[in-house]
Amino acid sequence: MRITIDRDRCIGSGQCAMTAPGVFTQDDDALVTLVPGYEEGTEDPRVHDVPMACPVQAVEIHED
Repeated sequence: MRITIDRDRCIGSGQCAMTAPGVFTQDDDALVTLVPGYEEGTEDPRVHDVPMACPVQAVEIHED
């Protein structure tokens, strides 16, 4: 699994960080970022809910 983030699309709603807080966080500008170490994905099943939770679909999950 690979997680990609379109930070230009992100509006800082925080739904990603609320849905999978161990994987996603927000930077000082409130934009989505991954917790270090999760660039190649995670086994956390909540990650699959994040793309639908994001109001602007700034997060994509790619299954390898």
